[in-house]
Amino acid sequence: MERVNRILRHEAFLWHMRENGTAEKERIFCRHDMAHFLDVARIAMIINLQEGLELPQDMIYGAALLHDIGRHEQYHTGIPHEIASARIAPDILADCGYAPEEIHRITEAILLHRDGESGSRRDLAGVLYRADKASRACFACMASGQCSWKEEKKNHHLYW
Repeated sequence: MERVNRILRHEAFLWHMRENGTAEKERIFCRHDMAHFLDVARIAMIINLQEGLELPQDMIYGAALLHDIGRHEQYHTGIPHEIASARIAPDILADCGYAPEEIHRITEAILLHRDGESGSRRDLAGVLYRADKASRACFACMASGQCSWKEEKKNHHLYW
């Protein structure tokens, strides 16, 4: 997990985390913060184990920590956050010791984490998609009635 811990200490990662926090300071719905990133990582680990996929832990955590790192750019410029995050992630991953092929796989997973067709994949992209969606506790959300998500998209049950 040394590479994962390098991400957590990386100057650019920390800067983007602060920017996300500032952009979402008044947000009453799901936030894109460390709690969300860790929820996604831990749910992805459970999926990985249950499905016997044998994806490396530091790949899962790398993808989960960076999948929404560019969310603030979506608020400020309108660029979809999966595109912003996929642009930001490679430099951080390279600085933290990830190999080019690993960076490619993580970046692909980040780009696809909002693509519903990714949900059935049995790879990092599919696991990240499913974990991200399962991480939302809509059933306990105080702002659920004001949320723009369609009811069928909301999580009314625990899955993992």
